[in-house]
Amino acid sequence: MTATPAWPPQSAPRLHVETQLGEGIAVPVDGNPAHYLISVMRVKPDDIVLLFDGRSGEWAARARDIRKRDLVLECVAQTKPPEQVPDFWLCCAPIRKGRIDLIAEKACELGVAKLQPVLTRRAVVDKLNLDRLHAHLVEAAEQCGRTALPDLGGMMKLDALLKDWPAGRHLFFADESGGAALDSTLRAHPGPAAFLVGPEGGFDPQERDAIRATPGAVPVSLGPRILRGETAAIAGMAVWMAEAGDWLDAD
Repeated sequence: MTATPAWPPQSAPRLHVETQLGEGIAVPVDGNPAHYLISVMRVKPDDIVLLFDGRSGEWAARARDIRKRDLVLECVAQTKPPEQVPDFWLCCAPIRKGRIDLIAEKACELGVAKLQPVLTRRAVVDKLNLDRLHAHLVEAAEQCGRTALPDLGGMMKLDALLKDWPAGRHLFFADESGGAALDSTLRAHPGPAAFLVGPEGGFDPQERDAIRATPGAVPVSLGPRILRGETAAIAGMAVWMAEAGDWLDAD
């Protein structure tokens, strides 16, 4: 007996679009995304492309009106509902190009709801290309199956972040001077949370005191070794997802 082909095809490309999706919605595609679909993926008429807009879940769309530089994708069926991610933020000091891109990519893959760059005194980078970071979030979401992009905040100074820290949200921060073990601390502090990681040189003493004085702040340790900024961010996100996030429901 011939097996029924999977639908939508597992090999179908995924694409983030700005158009709000729904049954029968036609999405025009041009520029680099069209080049990728037409010239790289060799999409043909009636082929399926998976679309997501960050609001409406994932939709299977049929390709039509394919030309050299553009095409139209028509939504035919919803394949995933809107994504429900844990209420978890990553707040991180900017680090060198390439490493901050890696943090953005992994933050999306690991399921954070918001990525917030934070400027600290020892940061060696004081500006970020937010358009490039957004592009990395989009690419990561397309590859990992997310249907919603993390919110991307603009650069914010640490003192401004702490001054307006929302009540009821725990602020776990990687404290080189010492803190409780991260896994047991997370279990003792359930609910909305954020993880704060400093720059290559760490937080200075005044910053560390200011963070500790912030309501909701919880100093944590990431083990006996000194970690690079991107390693600390990824480790903190992974442990939070395993102990308090949606990895608990992965079965």
